Amino acid sequence: MNQGIDVIIKRYASKEMADTFSQQRRIELWRELWIALATAQKELGLSIDQVQIEQMEKNKNKINWEVAEKYEAKFRHDVMAHVHAYGEQCKKAAGIIHLGATSAYVTDNADLIMMKEGLELVSGKVATTIDRLATLADKTKSIPTLAFTHFQTAQPTTVGKRICLWLQNFLMDLALLEFELDQMCFLGVKGTTGTQDSFIKLFEGDKKKVKQLDQKVTKKMGFKKAFIATGQTYPRKVDSRVLAALASVAESSAKLANDLRLLQALHEMEEPIESSQIGSSAMPYKRNPMRSERITSLSRYVMNLVSNARETASTQWFERTLDDSANRRIIIPHAFLIIDGVLDLVVNICTNMKVHEGVIEQHLEQELPFVQTEEILMSAVKEGGDRQALHESIRAHSFEVVKNIREKGMKNDLLSRLRDDEAFKDVPPKLLVKADPSRLTGMSEDQVNEMISEYLPPIRRKYKKYLQTKPKIRV
Repeated sequence: MNQGIDVIIKRYASKEMADTFSQQRRIELWRELWIALATAQKELGLSIDQVQIEQMEKNKNKINWEVAEKYEAKFRHDVMAHVHAYGEQCKKAAGIIHLGATSAYVTDNADLIMMKEGLELVSGKVATTIDRLATLADKTKSIPTLAFTHFQTAQPTTVGKRICLWLQNFLMDLALLEFELDQMCFLGVKGTTGTQDSFIKLFEGDKKKVKQLDQKVTKKMGFKKAFIATGQTYPRKVDSRVLAALASVAESSAKLANDLRLLQALHEMEEPIESSQIGSSAMPYKRNPMRSERITSLSRYVMNLVSNARETASTQWFERTLDDSANRRIIIPHAFLIIDGVLDLVVNICTNMKVHEGVIEQHLEQELPFVQTEEILMSAVKEGGDRQALHESIRAHSFEVVKNIREKGMKNDLLSRLRDDEAFKDVPPKLLVKADPSRLTGMSEDQVNEMISEYLPPIRRKYKKYLQTKPKIRV
């Protein structure tokens, strides 16, 4: 697998995630599954001795790749190739490896284990992102800044409140990841078409032992429960659900990155830039948001994998068909490895994000007369004015001021115009001079405090071991 996804591993994914989805890990899991099956069968009375189990344990991690490759070239079947290769290393156990099982027993159960481990890693990194964003939001919760709707000036918010918009998305992602982890079932020991008939034969019709076998193997491999009814494979809907959860993380990451790209163009906030980093080979002054751009690029790929997984799930015939296999070998590891790389970038940015308060204040000062008009309008209406007529008056004055600023380079004299307009004669004079921006940010600071106090304590407790990690950004 590593050769096929070499660029992803070299440039983006962490070692932990790359190891989780490596071919070495996959085949080691197959062997662990064969050991778990044989051990459970022995415990339930089949003629398997401890020497056979010990021999399998001894060679579990000694994958004889060349032997397996020769068998696969002969059989055109990867599972049977590894059954025979493992059997050559465990000659006493060769006859009981894969007893009663079908290929999906190792391939599907191993995939579920890898996805479970992958989801745990992703959840930890999402929790770390949440922690970093909450820390930054808390530090900046009282800094007024222009809000934007349609990327046009709107009523002020605070830097910390805006960060909480990103934070809220990742909180929803973490809840979804935790839900999928909690719901994840093992395939277990189901046989060729999910009926477990081969195991009924092995245990001479003892259905209780067949059920115990399923439960024992499930528990040995770290799962709480297995599917009750399956075909030969676990439902491919699991794949589409898991990839949808990863795509949800990609959505949130891309939203944050796109916002930051715009803020960096405004010089208000900035992703970390290394002292020797080059933005352009032709323009030495460039400070490109390359981390944010990479996040949006990689996130787009992950989001587009979901429709692929859904199409695969929807076209599986009856108890099994093989047109899922080659596809799944690619999209599942790709999704995990790439979202892992995305999250490393997100954590890096959120840990080291720069906030340029001077620029933020300058932009706010330029637009302040416009954003004060909401308060002026409400005050005038309270004094008996016609809301629609007053709105039109402010609109007309504002458009004229904007025209003068843009075409003639004039200063913003909107407040002066409103002071001279009879329609606003009853508005308190203090509202018709430049205001303290913090008076216009509503409940921004309160919302930041509430969000952090409500959501962060349990997340920081649960994911404590992940929060001290510092992702390595290679390029």
